Amino acid sequence: MMRTTLLRQAAATRAALAARPAQAAYRASSAALGLSRPARTAPAAVRRSAASLLRFYSSESAAPAPSADASSGFITRFADLPQLGVNNQLVHSITKGMGYENMTDVQSMTINAALAGKDVVAQAKTGTGKTLAFLVPIVQRIIAGQPELEKPRGGGRARSDDIRAIILSPTRELAEQIGVEAKKLCQGTGVIVQTAVGGTHKNLMLRKTRIEGCHLLVATPGRLHDLLTDESSGIDAPRLAALVLDEADRMLDVGFKTELENIVRYLPDREKVPRQTLLYSATLPKNVVGIARQFINPTNFEFVQTVRADEVPTHERVPQFIVPCRGFENLAPTLLELIRRDVAAAQSDPEKLPFKAIVFLPTTSAVMSYSYLFRRLKHDDRSIPRVYDIHSKLTQKSRTRSADDFRDAQSAILFSSDVSARGMDFPNVTHVIQVHLPQDRDLYIHRIGRTGRAGKQGVAYLLASDVEVPGARDLLPGLPIQRCTDFECASVDVTKADTLPEPFRQLREAAEKAPFDILRDTYTSLLGNAIRHVDRQDVVHEANNLAKYGWGMDEPPAVSPRLAQNVGRGIRGLRISDTGISRHDGRGSGFGGRDGGFGGRGIRDGRSGRSGDPFSAMERMGNDRPRRHRAPPPAF
Repeated sequence: MMRTTLLRQAAATRAALAARPAQAAYRASSAALGLSRPARTAPAAVRRSAASLLRFYSSESAAPAPSADASSGFITRFADLPQLGVNNQLVHSITKGMGYENMTDVQSMTINAALAGKDVVAQAKTGTGKTLAFLVPIVQRIIAGQPELEKPRGGGRARSDDIRAIILSPTRELAEQIGVEAKKLCQGTGVIVQTAVGGTHKNLMLRKTRIEGCHLLVATPGRLHDLLTDESSGIDAPRLAALVLDEADRMLDVGFKTELENIVRYLPDREKVPRQTLLYSATLPKNVVGIARQFINPTNFEFVQTVRADEVPTHERVPQFIVPCRGFENLAPTLLELIRRDVAAAQSDPEKLPFKAIVFLPTTSAVMSYSYLFRRLKHDDRSIPRVYDIHSKLTQKSRTRSADDFRDAQSAILFSSDVSARGMDFPNVTHVIQVHLPQDRDLYIHRIGRTGRAGKQGVAYLLASDVEVPGARDLLPGLPIQRCTDFECASVDVTKADTLPEPFRQLREAAEKAPFDILRDTYTSLLGNAIRHVDRQDVVHEANNLAKYGWGMDEPPAVSPRLAQNVGRGIRGLRISDTGISRHDGRGSGFGGRDGGFGGRGIRDGRSGRSGDPFSAMERMGNDRPRRHRAPPPAF
């Protein structure tokens, strides 16, 4: 009976949303999910005036459009937050220091619920203002618990074991970005923010925290787990009042299952030390619901849904093109031709934003080689924008510096592996360019999400060799991808042409000056699992042509017997040797990540298998989308 009632409630909600297409979000209390209190209605979306669009906000801290109206009963302007008891200094930091005025849907709906003391599960996409949505209530909660912190240096000397709130984020870059926003918000207060991420010197972080203390810790799950399990770290949170899980689905995708399960055991018992938990996720699959069961109070939470069933996703609003290239050796010259063409177009049209591109490559070695080659080219061609790179072999300090420099640049190129594919906020990115096929369809979409943000201009290109195009058709059905044949370098047969376009010559000259190990590692990484959906013999043939015609090598780099065996039996064209092999075994480093599965362990009172379970209801409501017909075949 309860199951039937619950399904009827969910169906009624979907019908209401369908009948009100202008409504931007849905908010459900625990009662709407089978508990006792009636749900409040969602705020209606309103259009933003053209003049207000002149102020472009950071898409992570505050998205550009106001959302809820005052008639809903929600606070929708940051200046009105004192009505909910928010400290005046925090409001001043938001409205004066950061320059934000109106709240987005996710901000209004979660801030109102969180300040009322509820746990929150929010289904919200990247770029909707989530960061400020969870920072405001948890910083206010810290100050409410220790009022003297409303003033600088208030509360006396802080300690490293006085952590009142923890924010968990899936990547180092996103955690550091959140840490920067948190420090901006806490300016003028006594709340001390620290950031703990992997890839940095742990001892330096601990020394800084012991000296300054910590009230709010922003961390990646791996580093937090390391700190909590290290008895000598001095990091502890016996009075933890708030916990945030940001990008929960992404945390599982990159393999933080074990760390998250163990972190719960090191936090104080919620029955003895009450804490508030805010969980944000773009999707609500079973593994994310499993996290909710462990962290969220099932009797006192709000489910906030800001992903509309009829909303056109960002990736469908961004023009997308596939550029078939004759071979691997054509990819870099075609990229150079594209960059020069679109840089010139942006410079000649004052209505266009300056050219700013993220170029995604399948492996760390490929990122290193492309960034080296294009830096060499920039020495002789000032029209090429400044070149940055982010990949796993850089120190965290170098990665942070590259990210910050690219973020601040008006015009630049960032060569990246999938470190930047999700969550990072880079303003005014005009181009996302993917070289070779991504691992899967979702990754392709996440990458495109770096451009066309906040209603701005954006375009996406996929440069793929002819042998990859059939795989692209299988991988990317139903997406509005158009075939682009505008580039001369894409169709040139280098084995037959008497004269080659200028980009081929320039890139080959740059490659002849490149360190051999960079090119060798790129070659071997392409032979591993980086190039998928392509026959292995074709991959070897293409990689050999790249070495010969693209880099000017007399023979392809040697590979180890182990790599040759992994490529496949009977594959021709490999030069096998025990000497001169790559530093790694060719598996590629751009597609890392462990299995993201997460056990669906139920809550302690045994609700997990019952039809009235609020988390199961939340999962159904969060994932209930209109049934789609079979995706049409790609147009390319």
